[in-house]
Order: sequence, then C-alpha cells, then structure tokens
Amino acid sequence: MLPEFKEIWQDTLEWFPSEEQQQQFEQLYQGILVGNRQCNLTRIIEPEAFWEKHLWDSLRGIIPLGLESYTTASFLDIGTGAGFPGFPCAIALPYTTVTLLDSTGKKIAYLNTLISELQFSRVKTLLGRAETLGKQSSQRNKYDFALLRAVASASVCAEYAFPFLKVGGTAVLYRGRWTPEEAESLNLTLNQLGGYLEKIETFITPLTAGERNCLYLKKTSMR
Repeated sequence: MLPEFKEIWQDTLEWFPSEEQQQQFEQLYQGILVGNRQCNLTRIIEPEAFWEKHLWDSLRGIIPLGLESYTTASFLDIGTGAGFPGFPCAIALPYTTVTLLDSTGKKIAYLNTLISELQFSRVKTLLGRAETLGKQSSQRNKYDFALLRAVASASVCAEYAFPFLKVGGTAVLYRGRWTPEEAESLNLTLNQLGGYLEKIETFITPLTAGERNCLYLKKTSMR
C-alpha cells in the first residue's frame, strides 16, 4: 500500500490529494504492479520510491504552472512509459485532458487497460514516435502543455515537443542535474524553434534528497 505523506505533500507542493485522489493513486499503483508482470513498465515498485519518483516528482513539475488557471487545459505526455507524469496529472487535475504518447505497442495496450479500469474518461493514448506524429496536421499546434521526463537531451526534447504545442504553450522538461553547457545548446535550439527558456526550477526530492531540475519552455511562434 502506498504511503499518504499528507504533510510532505502540503509542505512541498502546498497541495495534498483528496481521499478520492489517494484511492486513485493506490489503484494506479496496484495496476502498475500487475502490468509490470506483463510488459516491464517500471523498475520503481517499492511503495515509498513509487510515491516519490512517480507521484510526487510528476506533480512537482506542474505545480509552478499555476494550474488553477488551466482547469480545461490539454496535456501531452511524450514518452510516457508507465504513464508518468501523465496519470498523476490526470488524477490531480481531473478536468484537464491528458494524452499519453509512447512508441511501444505493449505499453500503450496496457495503459489503455488501466484507463478503462480506473475510469479515466479524459485520458487517452497515442501510439507512435514523437518525431513522426509531430508532423501530422491532426497533432500539430494542439496542446497547451507537453511533459517530457527522461526522454532525451533537453534540445531533442524541445524538438519533440514544440510541433505539438499551441503558440503560448509550455513544454515541461523533467531533468536530473543541469549544466551551463546543456543550457547553451538548448537556447540555440529554442531560437530555431520559436521559443525561449522561461524558467528553471531546482529542487530536492523529499525522501532521498536527490537534485532535480524542471525546465519550462515557452513557444512564442510557429516555425
């Protein structure tokens, strides 16, 4: 069973899940454990590690967006894997729409099973590669937010995300450590894509004290 850690939620994010949301987190956890036996969704299955690295980390990335203003926003989780950060965002923000994108058919098939079992009516999946799907007219300039966690370098993540975003949209890149060399490369890429690095949030994870950085990239024009 997952820990609740209500005080940590409140102290770090100024938010904590309702009883219903906590139940959904638990159902998601149990569903991931079942799915792991079928298609190796994630190596992080110990309850406290799952809470910190999948639930807390997913939501820490979106808290700075001021989401009370985006109750009907659309999110695209690129390279979702086991459904993170997309699933926790869908639970925390039940009136938004979340699309989980992955190139692995077995993972998408199981995520569809989870969506049905958990009755996530505003969550759907998209099978394919981001660099291909981003060229399709039905997917371009469509989403308010793109979320990318542990997918590729920051510059490549920006190249994946920007075709999907509306002008004014934001890509959230979840990173470990962050270096000036990476920043220089990213800024060059963003100039070409029609956007800029709006801010970087650096923080420490609450249980294991690991350093994390979230980058917020704003799309300002279509290129």
